[in-house]
Amino acid sequence: MQELTSCKTAIENCLATKTFSIAHLYKEEKAMDMHIHDCYELYYSISGGKQFLIDNCFYSIAPGDLFIINQYESHKLTQIDSMVHDRIVLSVHPDFVKMLSSDETNLDECFTNRTQTGSHKLSLEKEQQTRFLYYINKITSAEGFAHDIIEKTAFTELLVMINSLFKASTMEVATSSYKYNHQVDDILSYINNNISQPLSTTELAEKFYMSESYICRIFKAATGTTINKYITARRISIAKSLLNTGMSVSEAYEKSGFTDYSNFFKAFTKAVGCSPKKYANISVS
Repeated sequence: MQELTSCKTAIENCLATKTFSIAHLYKEEKAMDMHIHDCYELYYSISGGKQFLIDNCFYSIAPGDLFIINQYESHKLTQIDSMVHDRIVLSVHPDFVKMLSSDETNLDECFTNRTQTGSHKLSLEKEQQTRFLYYINKITSAEGFAHDIIEKTAFTELLVMINSLFKASTMEVATSSYKYNHQVDDILSYINNNISQPLSTTELAEKFYMSESYICRIFKAATGTTINKYITARRISIAKSLLNTGMSVSEAYEKSGFTDYSNFFKAFTKAVGCSPKKYANISVS
């Protein structure tokens, strides 16, 4: 399998083939804003550095950290610094993981089970890091006769390893080891607890006894995105999850907190790549 050099290309390839793709990033890509996509993501940090915001959780990033993100979880790299950030990102189609699973072994669990830990991060020990990179190398160096079987087998073994670690570990709870304004933590909690209700920067400023300019400034400094973009990304994430359960578009629109259908339609289509109705039809088919 070809080792790609762009997350965007890896996502597109994953969705087109309905399998998985690997991107090894040695240099900076332009940081994506708060976003979601229709594939799972395994984000493995080789060099460490930076910070992850996943839904409303902040995580520091150290060498050997593995982040497990599903297709409903909005996320963004924050704390962009000048150091080179060496990382491997796997884009994985959910249906492919389900196909690899069996009646006795659910390889989907690490992506979908948030009740066990509520966390997205595994910190791999040295031996585990070596094994992770061994599987990646086996997948990306396979060629010639039966290369597809070798790639599939190595990827399956990688998922077995990750799920085994997931089940055995308590996983690290989201931390605030980076020094961001703790007021932002309260703001994020409030937004997520009230995401289905009307929210505005004016209301948030009044709630937390701040000026609008100040609350917008500290939020952007801590998260790397604006309050409105964060709220929109979270609501689209919720709408996707609801549509995937078979809920109607109108119900998902109301329950995800949007108050204007035109804005919902435009934001959803831009973020997901298709209209809410088309996404709902794909999800239930």
